[in-house]
Amino acid sequence: MRAHIEELVTQALGYLKRDGVIGDDIGTAIQVEPTKDRAHGDYACNIAMVLAKTAKMAPTELAKKILDRVPASKRVKSIEIAGPGFLNFFVSGHHLKIVVREILAKGADYGRAPANTLPPVLIEFVSANPTGPLHVGHGRGAAYGASVASILEAAGHPVEREYYVNDDGRQMDILAVSVWLRYLELAGERVRFPDNAYQGDYVYDIARQVRSRHGDDLRHHAHEVTEGLPADADQEGDAEAHIDALIARTRALLGDEQYEAVFAIALEAMIEDIRQDLGEFGVHFDRWYSERSLHTSGALEQALAKLEAKGWLETRNGAVWFKASELGDDKDRVVVRDNGRSTYFASDVAYLLDKLERCSGQALYIFGADHHGYVPRLKAAAKGLGQDPDRLDFQLVQFAVLYREGQKLQMSTRSGEFVTLRDLRDEVGNDAARYFYVMRSHEQHLDFDLDLAKSNANENPVFYIQYAHARIQSIFAKLEESGQRHNPAIGEAAISRLDAEPEQVLLRQLGRYPEVLENAAQRRAPHVLAHYLHDIAAEFHSWYNHSQFLVDDDDLRNARLNLAQATAQVLRNGLGLIGVSAPESM
Repeated sequence: MRAHIEELVTQALGYLKRDGVIGDDIGTAIQVEPTKDRAHGDYACNIAMVLAKTAKMAPTELAKKILDRVPASKRVKSIEIAGPGFLNFFVSGHHLKIVVREILAKGADYGRAPANTLPPVLIEFVSANPTGPLHVGHGRGAAYGASVASILEAAGHPVEREYYVNDDGRQMDILAVSVWLRYLELAGERVRFPDNAYQGDYVYDIARQVRSRHGDDLRHHAHEVTEGLPADADQEGDAEAHIDALIARTRALLGDEQYEAVFAIALEAMIEDIRQDLGEFGVHFDRWYSERSLHTSGALEQALAKLEAKGWLETRNGAVWFKASELGDDKDRVVVRDNGRSTYFASDVAYLLDKLERCSGQALYIFGADHHGYVPRLKAAAKGLGQDPDRLDFQLVQFAVLYREGQKLQMSTRSGEFVTLRDLRDEVGNDAARYFYVMRSHEQHLDFDLDLAKSNANENPVFYIQYAHARIQSIFAKLEESGQRHNPAIGEAAISRLDAEPEQVLLRQLGRYPEVLENAAQRRAPHVLAHYLHDIAAEFHSWYNHSQFLVDDDDLRNARLNLAQATAQVLRNGLGLIGVSAPESM
């Protein structure tokens, strides 16, 4: 309906330009928004106030001239001028009749724009280091990213979902060393486990896989593992220096082939665990992109060569620097260390270039809030590569904190003392987890109340919405038990019988669903859809408590059943986009 009103206003402005009432140079950026108070109509447009100064008229005068030229429409009951010059539109019963008909006709496609009508979007999200199980913080990024991807597809964008696997570098080396040390323990060797190694029980699980595949073949040299290494933190030394030395020692003792065997098993085990965990959470990816592939494919060298050719690289004290500060970053960045090894940032640059070459639209990065520094450095990299930085879209997801019985739960990944996403899903279920993760703006911190998420009470928003859907199904179950049948054609013809206030409010809300999807897509904001679904549920519960559905009056019964069926369809469509089920019964 909003698009229809925008078209009506555009036509009115065209007539005013044609007749010389306003100049041809006046813009027509029209904004139509739903009103918060129905007394002010269903939609409001502020175009008269926006254009008044340029048109050299008072806003109310211009509003009157626009109103006089708005073409007649069966979908608009009336238009009023309010306040300083708002145009308030009241929708007609004809429009409401069209809404229910369209929902029932389109079903699962209601609200969706035609596929591939908007530019493609490549979304990278989660991308957690494969060094341990996913925790509840990763869960929020997963739920948010998956919901945004589905909403963008519904809005007409071709979407590719991508997980960037950080399978190269120091953190993976620490995991490989941790696994080998646990392997040695399982083989009966006594070795000291470093403070900065990965402590969780999952490391033992991977070590058992190593032992299952390699037996005692990797047991040699155990007595030399920590001999002569720098002191660890609990030995009054430097934990970082100790773990780095231990990585070098492990490589030397095992040799390249055996070290890579341990590394590969650890990586394979963690990727499979993450893939399974996310899959069970309803989060799937089109591509798992290996950081290592940037090195083996030559992509990293090609990206650095582009920066070099454009004059953005400089050698200082043996290291190669990207002059990012000249392109909007807060400082220059090392891309190749003085030892000849490329940095994480060099991989980020190569991955960025590869993304933009694969996708003709936008590259959407979904990062944790602690990665805010990546925004200016990646935009600088895009400029340095000769790419348009406006093709990069960054959404930063704030932290999620768990509460049980009013007490905050603590977690720490390296120590192994953390709540995993799997733990959370086991406790509250996928539906509650997916909804709670997106019911607040991703730009806000999320306090996740475990007790509320598990409760079967109206205060639990996901229960409240799902209960509305289940209630609708119960109406149709009772209809079948009574021996009556639903006749949608009679219901459509009798739609005007739905004149009670709760019915009118619900009809108008259902008609807004396509606009809500468009808004959620433009803002990358699934919480907009989550709130809307809660509003729909509230309006339905109010109507349910106000009305009888299985009345003797055929016209009224079928009209109400049409509206109930349309409500259930919208709830299913919206819940599906945020990864929540719509149960038949509860």
